Amino acid sequence: MAESKRRILVADDDPDLLELLKMDLGFQGYEILAAANGKEALQLAINEKLDLILLDVMMPYIDGYHVAYEVTNKLGQKAPQIVIMTSRDTTREKGIAMMSGAVEVLQKPFEMAALHAKIAEILARRPA
Repeated sequence: MAESKRRILVADDDPDLLELLKMDLGFQGYEILAAANGKEALQLAINEKLDLILLDVMMPYIDGYHVAYEVTNKLGQKAPQIVIMTSRDTTREKGIAMMSGAVEVLQKPFEMAALHAKIAEILARRPA
């Protein structure tokens, strides 16, 4: 039986970063869904079966923390793992991110190799 691809939602209002992540993570073998704002991200996160969400903090309509909180509360144990991406100081943001339901905080800008390693580590925690 063929192994299904792990599904990742990438949510960021920076169109260049969104496109880069879609392409790069697609080449890494993941199935990628994309959202350019918090409203789209929340809708996709609730309606699609996802393994992981890469979620920017500062987005139009709904910020990333609110999206993470809503997804975690609505889906409970079925909620995907959430990684908050922020250009803010991660030392200060980590507590807020964890309270919102995120499992990790990633400081922007980041190295793609570090992102790949972090995604692999997080997805290894939960079988497909």
